[in-house]
Amino acid sequence: MASEENGRATILVAGTGPAGLSAALALAGAGVRTVLAGPPPSTSDKRTTALMRPAVAFLERLGLGRALGPDAAAPLATMRIVDATARLIRSPAVTFRAAEIGEDYFGVNIPNAVLNAALADAVRARGDIVWHETMVEEWRPEANGVEARLADGTVVRAALAVAADGRNSPARKAAGISVTTHRLPQRALVLNFAHQRHHDFTSTEFHTESGPCTQVPLPGGFRSSLVWVLRPRQAEELSVLDDDVLSKRLEARIQSFLGKVTVEPGRQVYPLSSALPARFAARRIALVGEAAHVFPPITAQGLNLGLRDVMDLAKVIRAHVQDPGSPAALLRYDMRRRPDILARSSAVNLVNASLLSGLLPAQLARSTGLALLSSLPFLRGFFMREGMQPGSGFAALLPTVARRG
Repeated sequence: MASEENGRATILVAGTGPAGLSAALALAGAGVRTVLAGPPPSTSDKRTTALMRPAVAFLERLGLGRALGPDAAAPLATMRIVDATARLIRSPAVTFRAAEIGEDYFGVNIPNAVLNAALADAVRARGDIVWHETMVEEWRPEANGVEARLADGTVVRAALAVAADGRNSPARKAAGISVTTHRLPQRALVLNFAHQRHHDFTSTEFHTESGPCTQVPLPGGFRSSLVWVLRPRQAEELSVLDDDVLSKRLEARIQSFLGKVTVEPGRQVYPLSSALPARFAARRIALVGEAAHVFPPITAQGLNLGLRDVMDLAKVIRAHVQDPGSPAALLRYDMRRRPDILARSSAVNLVNASLLSGLLPAQLARSTGLALLSSLPFLRGFFMREGMQPGSGFAALLPTVARRG
């Protein structure tokens, strides 16, 4: 099967969410011919994404520096966890300040619609990405290449396909990769709201019996985004409330720490689930983004993990530029991504399970962990660094251990 053009291997990226668009931009500079398949990204998504500093730096290298500026994205200088449960064992509040580890900010919070539009513009501005604005209808992976038939009748033959086509990825299914999926008894109510007090570039995660209720700052100082994780019935009931009533309910939930709040139009509800594939690459198809991992919106890990998928894949492709879909390349990618994905998804699912559990041992374990974070600066610093970049917490901690030894 032909998968080269002018001596260069062809890579097909399926999916035009932020992971797919980022993959197309990153791989186009890796010495391969890049084809992108998928419709223009949605501009109706009201969610926002907290991008940690390594992800911001990566996107800036892809040409998105202006899109991540202060007019579009709000810096995250402080992150807090507040126990808002009414359970017997409650946890102390924990405050993470970027200044504590010598940083001005952990990252930035940017509306998904703004990020997607900027990524799409960057793809269109490049002359070395062929973008078919349609879906893949049929996959045919073979030993020496993968063939994809698009909805418009186009047939693309590639040495490697990048599955950035979401949590129900047809490409993943075509690769024969099994996935363990759990539907969670939760839904996320997403909206933006205005508030009386300046947010001071602080994100606050209120832990409740149904999951986290997370406020994240937006540019300007007096607006924030919200992801409120609730039981399905609660989410549906709140989603249809009058704006004034919902504003009062939200203000009470976040303990009025921002003063009076005003919910803005455009609320959305999303069902939550978790998913973990058995492998992250097979049969000339590599998984990135939600095709590779799905978990609840806790601790701002989702897209940051997806962008690390893209970064690692680009490194592997540069090392296997002659045949980026070879078994050796796919094995190398799987081995690079497995520790990071398993660690992050396990940690997030564990935190979420501890919130939902009414068992005293689970409450005690969560309370003890947060108490240690609150009282031990070196442990807090470790988790702050690890939250931004895997391995950086150990790198900072080991010299200290060596000196003490």
